[in-house]
Amino acid sequence: MRLLLLVLIAGISLTTYAQNSSSKTEELAKTENKVKTIHLNKIDFLKKVANYEANPNEWKYLGDKPALIDFYADWCGPCKAVAPVLEELAKEYDGEIYIYKIDTEAELELSALFGIRSIPSLLFIPMNGTPQMAQGALPKNALKEAIDKVLLEKE
Repeated sequence: MRLLLLVLIAGISLTTYAQNSSSKTEELAKTENKVKTIHLNKIDFLKKVANYEANPNEWKYLGDKPALIDFYADWCGPCKAVAPVLEELAKEYDGEIYIYKIDTEAELELSALFGIRSIPSLLFIPMNGTPQMAQGALPKNALKEAIDKVLLEKE
C-alpha cells in the first residue's frame, strides 16, 4: 500500500513538473519568436517607412523609431550569412529600432527606387536626417557601431 501511494505521489509530482516546464518553454518560445526582423512589401513600405507616391520629391520617414532595411535575395550567400546577425540585433535592439527586410526579387519597384545593384544592401534610416546606404555583409560589430552612431546617435 505504501509503495502504491509513493508511486502515485511521484507520478503526480512528475506530471506537474512536466506541465510547468512545458508551459515555461512555450512562454520562452513566444517571447523569442515575438522579436524578429519584419518583412516588407510595397504596401507595407508605403505605410511604415515612406510614402514616395504621395511625396515623390521629398524623403519623409513615417516610422516612430529609427530603422534598418536589409535588401536581400533568397539565393544570395552573403544575404544568408547576415540574416541571423540581423535577427540577433532585432532582439538586442528591441524597442529601440525596427529591422526590416525587403526581398529584391519580389519587390522590384522598391529595389529600383533605391538603386539596388548589389546585395545585401543595408539602408540605415535615422529619425532625422538623410538615410545612409551600406553594401555587403557587414560583421555584427560593424552593424552595431553603425546602429549606435547613425540610428541611435550614441557617441
